[in-house]
Amino acid sequence: MRVVTKTEVADGVVALSLADPEGRRLPDWAPGSHVDLVLPDGLTRQYSLCGDRWDAHTYRIGVLREADGRGASQFVHDRLRVGDLVGVGAPRNSFPLVPSSSYLFVASGIGITPLLPMIQQADLLGADWRLLYSGRRKASMAFLDELSAYGERVRLHPRDECGPLVLERFLGEPRGGVKVYCCGPVRLLDAIEAACADWPRHALHIERFVAVQAGPPALEGPFEVELTRTGRTVTVTPDVSVLDAVRGAGADVLSSCGQGLCGTCETEVVEGVPDHRDSLLDDVGRAANDCMYVCVSRSCTPRLVLDL
Repeated sequence: MRVVTKTEVADGVVALSLADPEGRRLPDWAPGSHVDLVLPDGLTRQYSLCGDRWDAHTYRIGVLREADGRGASQFVHDRLRVGDLVGVGAPRNSFPLVPSSSYLFVASGIGITPLLPMIQQADLLGADWRLLYSGRRKASMAFLDELSAYGERVRLHPRDECGPLVLERFLGEPRGGVKVYCCGPVRLLDAIEAACADWPRHALHIERFVAVQAGPPALEGPFEVELTRTGRTVTVTPDVSVLDAVRGAGADVLSSCGQGLCGTCETEVVEGVPDHRDSLLDDVGRAANDCMYVCVSRSCTPRLVLDL
């Protein structure tokens, strides 16, 4: 796709608008979706779609400059220009907006990007919703001009002016019929998980930009993985991922983030119990044991059978 606009929307944040070079319609997407951005230097990173989902010809993403990142954001900020071509994967959604009559949205920093289309959708459907948007200072908080159209439903919390964020004041008492959506840095996600501990199950929905640090694997030694489509069996040693092992056995598995964040490598589990080490599945999804993300997850049982 071609970069058609590049706009600074806050200190350290640029928004890119992307379109097909020949003007063709783009794949549809829903709030919470993200895409892979494949840069000319070969780096691939995932970014939330934050534009108008009803615009069939343009995608928009927001990119925060990360000084301690792996180089992609610096490339976007310093070297990517309007008119450049970049690879863009099809939209995927591991953070869907579930139906509700009431929503509480909480974002910090670049975590506002996946919530923007959710807010647009909730408002379009006439749902009751409010947003708490935090940042270091107002100048670092992106898309404030768009959010200003929603008036008092949006509460801004620049920490240099307002001090530490107290989530309980915004959330109120635990209650049913409300869905809480949150995206931002690890500290915010840990805090909202604690604040929502007494809320009804499945009230809280979060998206992580940084993978959760998993503990030691369930099995210290090797285990076997059988591929149902070819009948091949491969031994996965402690120093090799399931993804690399099955690729070595001839399985064609797509992967992108390599951290259990994007969902590209989702694989159906036919037999065995996976050792889920991703940052995507909730407790219900993990208990089902019917899929796994093979870039990071391993096995709790000596043998796994995968639909590959």
